[in-house]
Amino acid sequence: MKKFCLLLLFVITFSLITSPAGAMPSAISKKRDYYEQRGEIVWEVPTPNKVIALTFDDGPDDVSTVKILNLLKQYDAKATFFVVGNRVEKHPEVVKRELEEGHEIGNHSFSHPSFERIGSRLITSELDKTQEAVYKAVGQKPELFRPPGGSYNESIVQFCKNNGLLMILWSWHQDTLDWRKPGVDRIVDKVLKNAHNGDIVLMHDFVSNSTQTSDALEIILPELKKRGYSFVTISELLSYREQTKNYMQVNH
Repeated sequence: MKKFCLLLLFVITFSLITSPAGAMPSAISKKRDYYEQRGEIVWEVPTPNKVIALTFDDGPDDVSTVKILNLLKQYDAKATFFVVGNRVEKHPEVVKRELEEGHEIGNHSFSHPSFERIGSRLITSELDKTQEAVYKAVGQKPELFRPPGGSYNESIVQFCKNNGLLMILWSWHQDTLDWRKPGVDRIVDKVLKNAHNGDIVLMHDFVSNSTQTSDALEIILPELKKRGYSFVTISELLSYREQTKNYMQVNH
């Protein structure tokens, strides 16, 4: 047993010495804490205030997004829409309504490709084309970005920093998976059973041949409002982060 342990130790040591740089991603990869502490990626905003940010990906759509906008207006709720550029070009009037009604627009790429192994040239094209599409529709460019599938790496983070974009993901306990069409009850339960101050909820305002998201919102919005929650945009939620920091500094 002693010989085996010594042999194992030798193998591990030798592999660490001879491995090329970057060959040990588990040892050197940058996890959530690294980016969160630096303020480069946001998953949620811890706060004593009863606020939640609803976010919607993959739109706009002239049917499902409009239905969601009607519900948000009914409950005086603000949200953030991470739009896909080629859909913005098809439905600029919907994006314009989103902004006019106090919602926030974020960049979600132009054609929704996988960002797992995306090259810098395609990153630039996907984000720039969406920035231009939104600007053409509403006269201003997004300051927030959410990568398709939530995939990111250091080069994407640096690209965002260099181009004035803040990467926004979502609370891990608030991924509704509504794009899978899991059923209205499951979407509702996911949000209501896990609701916390400062959550960022992931939903989709365009899921082909599905009304589950808007049907779930008809239950979620009045119930969370009954519990005392307010629905804010991402930028509004980020302001609570600063308030919380100031509060902690004053009381310590």
